Amino acid sequence: CFLNLTFLRAMVIVTQLGLHVDPMGKCFPGLAGCSTTPNDLAFIVDGSSSLGIPNFETAKRWLINITSGFDMSTRHTQVAVVQYSDTPRLEIPLGKHENSQELIEDITSISYLGGNTRTGRAIKFATDHVFGMPNRTSQSPRNRIAVVLTDGRSQDDVEDAAMEARAQNIVLFAVGVGNEITNSELVSVANKPPSTYVLHVEDYNSIASIWDLMEQKLCEESVCSTRIPGTVNDQKGFDLMSLMKIEQVAQKVQGSLISERASQLSPQIFPEGLPPAFVFVATLRLKNPAHWMKFDLLRVLSQDGVKQIAVTVNGADKSVTFTCTSTLKKEQTVIFNDRGIKRLFDTDWHQLKFLVKPKRITCFVDGAYVEEQLLDAVVPIYINGKTQVAKKINIETTVPIVLQKLRIYCDPQQSERETACEPGQKGERGLEGPKVCRF
Repeated sequence: CFLNLTFLRAMVIVTQLGLHVDPMGKCFPGLAGCSTTPNDLAFIVDGSSSLGIPNFETAKRWLINITSGFDMSTRHTQVAVVQYSDTPRLEIPLGKHENSQELIEDITSISYLGGNTRTGRAIKFATDHVFGMPNRTSQSPRNRIAVVLTDGRSQDDVEDAAMEARAQNIVLFAVGVGNEITNSELVSVANKPPSTYVLHVEDYNSIASIWDLMEQKLCEESVCSTRIPGTVNDQKGFDLMSLMKIEQVAQKVQGSLISERASQLSPQIFPEGLPPAFVFVATLRLKNPAHWMKFDLLRVLSQDGVKQIAVTVNGADKSVTFTCTSTLKKEQTVIFNDRGIKRLFDTDWHQLKFLVKPKRITCFVDGAYVEEQLLDAVVPIYINGKTQVAKKINIETTVPIVLQKLRIYCDPQQSERETACEPGQKGERGLEGPKVCRF
């Protein structure tokens, strides 16, 4: 393959303008993100008489907007559409399309059924005739995800059909529109917890408001395969201290991390990359001499050493820099040097948190808002390199810091749940350190 990264970014920009190009992930070994994951994604769409043609057309546009965020190919995402009323109808089978433009044309041409609402029969049909076909069951492991979109109570049983689908490792999202659908029915359809897998809007005119939320949730399901034990509802994400075995490999001198082994191959940490929005949280103490040094608290490097994601702490000018990918240049950086960031360097315990979204990033210290800045559009990250913690800039030397938590949460709403009060870490004498509580 003779394509280079600049050309890839150009293709991404074209895609964002609404034109399809195949990013040819095979030409870029190690490139990982939501668009590159292997997904079988089925939309089970209500076509009953209660919708009417205008609302059905709105639902189709919603499907087009969501699926445009995924690369259509045999290696990556394949999309199916089932429309249902009294009986389900397979509008688009899995494996039909090699590009998004063909998918858009087929979704646009779907004709409205009309009739009663038999959601249970539709879920059963998708389990057997979409995911259960021999050409899907014989393939290498793929994420199996179904989104059920409905605006009314089902006239048949949904619970047994949903349980059977989940038993086949199909993840079910339930999207309810209007006030005719009951929340209990949506909950019985969807995976748990409902806060993740159930969405609801007032009407079809409002469904566009959850387009980006639905896309984010599908991305989380695609790339975030692990859960963090001990969190509410076992939040999906990456507990870096656990995944990198930092507590086991670190030499501890007065509680500081000084191990040169705070490094690991990225595919072992982020096997499918990162979602477009996430929350980075670190509970740390910058003791002398770390509080005046410049180092990467976290960095994900490509095979050729280019930063894909990095959080850089600069004690000399009391700032923190966030680095990520960009469609416009090799990498983009934003610097946080508001006075609220400066207390991070007072050698006490603190919580540093970033809420990263597709177009902006917000910084918090000890739960208090510090600053928000804009981001350019990003591209998937290369995971063919390594992930490192507490390393000096551009070299492999580890900086001695004290860590209690280092996590990336896939759900951006975790930013609101994550408080600045953390239990103290037990030291060598069994004594618990001070809690981090700054208000």
